[in-house]
Order: sequence, then structure tokens, then C-alpha cells
Amino acid sequence: MRAARFHGRGDIRIEEIPEPAVRPGTVKIKVDWCGICGTDLHEYLDGPIFCPVPGEPHPMTGETSPVVLGHEFAGTVAEVAPDVDGLGVGERVTVEPRLVCRSCPPCLAGHHNSCDRAATIGLAGGGGGLAEYIVVDRELVFPLGELTTETGALIEPLAVAHHAVARAGIAPGARAVVFGAGPIGLLIVALLEATGAGHITVVEPSAGRRGRALEAGADVAIDPLAENVDECVRRLTGGAGADVAFECAGVDSALAGCVAAVRARGTVVNVAIRSHPATLDMIPLVLKEVRLVGTICYAGDHRPVIDLLRAGRLSVDRFITGRIDLEDLVEGGFQALLDGTGDHIKILVRPGGRSR
Repeated sequence: MRAARFHGRGDIRIEEIPEPAVRPGTVKIKVDWCGICGTDLHEYLDGPIFCPVPGEPHPMTGETSPVVLGHEFAGTVAEVAPDVDGLGVGERVTVEPRLVCRSCPPCLAGHHNSCDRAATIGLAGGGGGLAEYIVVDRELVFPLGELTTETGALIEPLAVAHHAVARAGIAPGARAVVFGAGPIGLLIVALLEATGAGHITVVEPSAGRRGRALEAGADVAIDPLAENVDECVRRLTGGAGADVAFECAGVDSALAGCVAAVRARGTVVNVAIRSHPATLDMIPLVLKEVRLVGTICYAGDHRPVIDLLRAGRLSVDRFITGRIDLEDLVEGGFQALLDGTGDHIKILVRPGGRSR
């Protein structure tokens, strides 16, 4: 079968590899669509980061690079192991691509997203969505029902956004500010709107992405290069500040902007993963008693996201801005997302496209 494999920085190859076989307790999936994540871009530009280093097997998968990429995927069940129940061949499914040890303190406490040894399928090994087929444990597979596999390919990043919103612990009607309208920032806007936020402000320098933020449910979109963000937020909140701010840009100025934007005892949720340590003046945070919260991946978030989509309270079609075949992955996918225009949000890849 054809698959996209990470060999090293700037080196992703479309190769022929053996088709995986089912094992006890697993499901074989024919991948219909796989999204390109910002993490994939980081691996391409600066990796290996989450991908294993050649000669150093990942402790959870035992694999070293080259590994198959892709962790935002959905498809149809091609085969199930004899001991697997509740799934049928041809059924549309998506996958929670997280491998955890289930024995460390976070796992035992029910916070497996913070597992000491966690690995992500499609980065650390275990197959990947940028291949024609993948075999995964049954417990990681979620039926989509009537939802399409295009929608299913966005459930993983939606679960990231859902977990971030849940970590904020905000009440319905809350005032929120989202710094950064990239894919996760936009999905957070959509989740906030779907779950009853009272007012949503987005801070984003790209005009195109400000427009997408308004389409996703934001009430106001601020250009930080043309407007004073602090003054705008104070005006929009009657001088009190927002209840919560989400840092989705991955830059120090946005993190400081989040602290400035929230009210006294407000909450800042840091969503972005940085390639370098952040610098933050702690005095404003201390004086306002701001609660700074981290968030990573998801823990029990896939099912609620699927329920929101099936209930019609959430729509993701607007975020799909490109569809390509596997052969076009680097030029039509990675390079298109890295071109600096911000035109694309989520590009979906068809692993079984013209290569079949």
C-alpha cells in the first residue's frame, strides 16, 4: 500500500509499504481522508520532535523513523478481528490516535491525555492516517453514524478544541477572547458558539482568518496590527475584561495579551505548543489573580464532539479548504499551508487517490 513516511527534517516520502494485518482486539480501517495537522508541519520543518529518532525506538511503539504520518483521519471498517464486537465492515469510523500506558499516575487518575509515556499514532509509530490502511485497537475506534468521513477527519482536532474549552470551566454566557485564528483557534470559536458562550472576540492579524472567525461564530474580530487590543476588549466587556482567554497563536505577545484581556480572577487557557520556552511578565497575572491553565489533546472528548455534530449544533464543512491526493502531500499540502497567506485552514488528503 502507499503511505507518506517521515524520514527526517524536510524529508517526507510517498512509499510502498506492507499492508497491516489485524491482530486480536483490533480493527482494520481503509482511510478515506486524513487532515494535515500543525504538528505534522512542525515535524516537516524541524523534526524529529514527536517522531522517534532513528536508532532510538519510541518506548510505546518500539518504532524508529521512518514512520507513517497522519493522526487526523477517518475511513471505513475493512476488517475486524474475530474477538471484536460492535463494528461492521463498511461502517464509517474515526479514531482517537493516542497510545497511553494506563498504569502511570495520570492514567490511573483518568487523565490519560497526560500519560507519562503517551504517544500519538501517526507521529510515534503505530501506523498513520496518511496511508491506505491502518490497524488500531478497537477501544480507539468511534462509529460516525450518518456523518461523512470528511467530517470524521476533523473530529480529532475538534476533540482538542473541546478539551481546551472544557478546561476553561466557564459557564454559559461567558465572555471569551481567542488569540489566533488558525485551525485550533477557529475550532475553539465554533465549540464556544455551540456550547453557549455569551460573546466571542477573536484577535488575529490575517484578514482572511478574521473573516473565517466571524463565520465560525465570533462576534468581533480584532486586527492587533491596527487596533489596541486592550482598549477593544475593555470596551466590549464594559471595562471588566473577558471571563476567559485562549492562547492559540504560540507567541509571547499573545500570552501576555490573554492575561491583559481577562478580568480579575479570569482564566487563561494556553493551547499552543511552542518550539521554545515562553517569556511572560508574571506581575499582571499575580495582581489580577489570573488562573493559567494548560491543555493537551483530549480525554473523553471524541464522543461529545460526535454528539454535537450529529445533533447539528456544530458544523465543520467551512473549515475544509482543500482536498488533495497523497502524491500531492508536500507541494499541495505542506507547502500550501506554509505559504504565509493564511488562505487554508484544513487540507484533507485522500490516501487511496490516484495512486490506486
